Order: sequence, then C-alpha cells, then structure tokens
Amino acid sequence: MEIADKLHGQAGRVQTKHRLYRLMIIQRPLWFQTKFPNPHSLSLSGRWATIGVIALMSLTETPLETDAMLTEVTRTRDFPSLAGITYLNSAAEGIPPLAVGQALQQYFADKQLGMDGRERHASQWNAAKKLVAEFYGLTAGEVTICSCSSEAYNLAAAALQLQAGDEVVINDLDFPAGATPWLQPTCPATVKVWRSRAGALNVADLLPLLGPKTRLVTTSLVSFFNGYKLCLPEIIVAVRKHSPALVSVDVTQALGRIPLDLNDVDLIVSSTHKWILASHGGGLIGVPAKRAAAWTVPAGGWFNLQDAFGPQRFEQAVSLPGAAGFTVGMPNYPAVYAIRAGLEYIRGVGLSAINAAAQPLTEACLDELTRLPIELLTPRDTSAIAGILAFRHPRAEQIQQQLRSQNIHVMSHAGRLRIAIHGYNTAQDIEKLLRELRVALK
Repeated sequence: MEIADKLHGQAGRVQTKHRLYRLMIIQRPLWFQTKFPNPHSLSLSGRWATIGVIALMSLTETPLETDAMLTEVTRTRDFPSLAGITYLNSAAEGIPPLAVGQALQQYFADKQLGMDGRERHASQWNAAKKLVAEFYGLTAGEVTICSCSSEAYNLAAAALQLQAGDEVVINDLDFPAGATPWLQPTCPATVKVWRSRAGALNVADLLPLLGPKTRLVTTSLVSFFNGYKLCLPEIIVAVRKHSPALVSVDVTQALGRIPLDLNDVDLIVSSTHKWILASHGGGLIGVPAKRAAAWTVPAGGWFNLQDAFGPQRFEQAVSLPGAAGFTVGMPNYPAVYAIRAGLEYIRGVGLSAINAAAQPLTEACLDELTRLPIELLTPRDTSAIAGILAFRHPRAEQIQQQLRSQNIHVMSHAGRLRIAIHGYNTAQDIEKLLRELRVALK
C-alpha cells in the first residue's frame, strides 16, 4: 500500500485509503459482488483486508469482459505495450487495445478483395456511425465521419457563410482547430474572445459577449490546455437566452473518458486518436436533425452531394444537409475500422466505469500537485475536471526529460506539462509520477 503512505503522508492516509477502496470496489470481481452486495458497510480494517483478498483473487480469477481495461489481467491482455511504462499522455495519443490493431488488419484483408470489399467497408461504416450516434445521443442519420476535427471546423465555417457584422465567440482555453477558422483574413465576422479566469470559463464573462449579432459560440467541453471541464447546460441556457447563436462543442478530450450530456448542442466534433483509443484520420461529427439546414456544407465532392452522378451533375451541385455534408469524399476506411473497434471497446467497459475508476486517481493526483512548488493551471474544483491536469514550471523541459528517463510519459507542450489519466492507469502510475516529480523539482 505504498501509495497510501506516499501520496499524502501519514495525515492523509485515511482519505487516500478511502479513495483507493472505492476504486477497488468498482473493480471487485463477481464473487465479491455476490458475497458483499453492500461493501461500504465494512469497517476500515475490513476494507483493507478486502482489498488484499481481491488483489490475491484477481491473479487467478478469469475476469469479466466488462472489466476490460480496469484490471491488471485485462490491461496486460489488451494493452501489452503498457508493460514497464507509466503512460499518462492519453490526451495526446491514446494507446489502442489489441482489438483496434485487429480491426486494421481486417481492413487490409477486406481491401484485398478489391471492389468486392466495399460491402464490408460499408458495414464497418454503418457500425461506426451507429456507435458515434450512441455516444453523442443522436441517431445514425445525424452523425458522420470526416478526416479530423480541423477539417470539420473548416467545413463548418463554410456552412455558416458568415457576413460582415456577424460575431463569433471563441475562448482562450480552446484548441486551435475550433478557434482559428474564424480568425482567418477571409472570415468577415468579428471574433470575440471569452477569457478564462483562474483556469476556468465563467458564464458571467460570456454574457457581455452575446447579442443579436452572435452567430456562433464555439468551445471544447474539456480544455486540451488545462483540463477545465465546462458546465455545458449552464452555457447552453445563457446562449439561448441572450443570442440567436449556434453552439458547437469539441468533445475530443471528453469522449471515451467521461459520460456525455450533449443535449441541445448544435454541432458536435471529436478527434479519434485520443481517449477513444482508435487511430488517426477521423473526425466524428454530430448535427441534430433540427439544425441540419444551418450546417449545410457548400463543398465540392461527391459523397456529400445529392445525386452526385445524375444527369445534371455538370449543371448543379446540391449538398446533403447536416452531418452528411461533412464527408465530402471517400471515407477513410482504415480509420473507420479502428473507430468502430475503439468505440466498441469503450462501450464494453462503460464510460461510467472508466470514469469511476480514473476519477479518484485524477483527484488524488490533483490534491498532491497543489502541494508542490509549481504553477497549477488546472482549477482545484474537482467537479470541473475530467482526465487532464496541467502545470507550469521554469524548468518544464528538464522535468519532462527527467520523468521520461524513468519511463514516465507526460506531455510537454504549449508552455506547460500535462498529465492525462485514463481507465488503464493505476494507483501505482500516479504514485510513481508523484515520487519522480518530487525528485525532479528538487
């Protein structure tokens, strides 16, 4: 139980032990669930005895498939590349389970069939769209897959056809893909920046930026920069009350890590190579049917057109409305296979289970970071974080190199160090990170 001793020291052991106990209970095997349906009634000493028994039994018990990713056995089986490393960089690159590699191999086999393989490609396309729709809370007809989030936002900019006098609200915690299309000299709209305070975006600071000329408010649900998690329902209410604007939300740093509530969002965008554990080359688009007309993309292509090969194809081009218009050409089928496998894997584990396993680790890590001589960029309010923690230090590059020398993978970019904690991370990962971070900071 080293982490109980080293995360918080003697004074914090009880709090940390309770957190770890909750984590172990989430991962408890079926026999334990049957014998102790209400494990929280156990005494503290009984809880630690229980943890020891679970740890011992987990070495011999065949895990349930729903435990995938969350137990030592299934992590070793599904993520063999994690052996021997402390990987805390899923916000940049998720580690795919072997199932994703198998899906890519299946694409290769299907591609070898030539034109006959297209029926199999279409089957994967439909399965992937159905999964995206399930995660977004939409129907398969309201989603599509393009090449990346940057392409999605550029197509969105084309769809809006903004005019002089129109206004767009971006924020200073957002990823460039969602902010820069509106900053190009060819965009006639006026851009207003919603500024963060103490690492958070406050709705009170948004309200003065809204008005009758506001056409779009675009934001990420979870900031790539510092991990701040937006209170989305509150933002939606404010935008609807004070402007006619559409709301676009990038869920790249949330999808696959936390449960989503995207009710009343007008455009949903996500990358595919991070928390959903798929490959590069995908952008997941969601447009509710009621907003399809507002997001009709006037782009050349064929996959996005009505009757692309009809008799009038050299006289007019009519785009499909809504999400369908965001896939302008042949889909990137290798990525589609990987997306289907990644989302299927995440669904099999369950977002609630992933969050329940990873969030106590994130909160424990955040608590320890507040005690270190660093400039913490992540808000300390645990209700406003998901899986990302970030901080600055004058020797950031040197610290990152020292951590890497101990096979600890974190992100050093954009002037800060970033830690990302996913379902395949463990208490031992956080313990090692903090131990080596303290050494690096001396």
